[in-house]
Amino acid sequence: MEDETGAADATGWRPDVLPGFEQRTLPLEPDFEGDVVATLVRRAPEPGDEDAAPDAGIDVVYVHGWVDYFFQTHLAAFWERQGARFYALDLRKYGRSLREHQTPGFVTALATYDEDIEAALAVLGHGPTPSSGRRLVLMGHSTGGLVLSLWVSHRPGRADALVLNSPWLEFQTRSVGRWMLEPGLRAQAAIAPRSHLVNVDLGFYTRSVSRRFDGAWDIDPAWRPDMGWRATPAWLSAIFQGQERVSRGLGIDIPVLVLLSARSTAPVRWSPEMMTTDSVLEVGGVARRVPALGSLVTLVRIDGALHDVTLSAPAVRDVVWREISRWVHAYVPAPTSAAEPEPTGVAAWWRRTFGAGRPSRRGVRAPAPARSPRPARGRSARPTA
Repeated sequence: MEDETGAADATGWRPDVLPGFEQRTLPLEPDFEGDVVATLVRRAPEPGDEDAAPDAGIDVVYVHGWVDYFFQTHLAAFWERQGARFYALDLRKYGRSLREHQTPGFVTALATYDEDIEAALAVLGHGPTPSSGRRLVLMGHSTGGLVLSLWVSHRPGRADALVLNSPWLEFQTRSVGRWMLEPGLRAQAAIAPRSHLVNVDLGFYTRSVSRRFDGAWDIDPAWRPDMGWRATPAWLSAIFQGQERVSRGLGIDIPVLVLLSARSTAPVRWSPEMMTTDSVLEVGGVARRVPALGSLVTLVRIDGALHDVTLSAPAVRDVVWREISRWVHAYVPAPTSAAEPEPTGVAAWWRRTFGAGRPSRRGVRAPAPARSPRPARGRSARPTA
């Protein structure tokens, strides 16, 4: 299922299937199925673009969810309006990285994706010894949110912030369901790890987002089938293990933003409510796990949002953009290129006499810059008319 695009240039980048974007194949260690790759995607550079926002010194790396791949060009455009450089990573055995000899989405441990993430970050200068001089924001959707949460928790200092779009932090039947299913699932994974489980995806979420049905987005059914892929016991067991680690607390030490729909709709039969709710996750159970992520976590519940909140209706997306932008400005300041110069003259006297405050034009000491606002324990955001 490898995409057919043009030849790569000297740096390894070649035109992507999305107009105006390009991709770079990242070779990984082969596994028992054969060769393995991940794929990094970015907007093709346009030298001298006068409409580009000032560079904020931030790199954003986005990771998709289950039965998914990067196609959200509007998400890239949003981050670029913030002055960030946006990159998306198609993990092994998904989308651009899926090969004919592979079982789609198959891994036996979520830590397997560490290699994919490290390969992408190395290209961007964010390896174990960073060389880019830029801040790193990681953004994950659904399963990608779970994967990045686990990755960040084991690598303090590697990223500056984490944005989670409906992260799959808890199973739909919550912890009781996991505990009941886990023993049998683990046994099945040991005996037949790639056997197929019963498919519970009836295609309702695809109906709500795909332009071929009731949605608004162009989605390639070869990379994102209408009724998904049939999950394997080894993969689902790996998901359960990751969710159990979240339940015990991850201790993430960087700012985290979690975006969730205000409501869920059970995907048992089609309902018009699936156009304005999360029909994939049980958002109440996910919201309960959010405090376990770390010490500086902001939870925003968005009325009318779909599972991928960035694919919601335009008015709802405006809320999403506003909440992310406000959070980024509070918690992800641009890196300073050089140390602040020492003050001279009156400013130097003022600092010696009164400290870090600054004199105002009226001669009264102005306060030092305010600290960033405290993270919200959780709030609901509603689109405006």
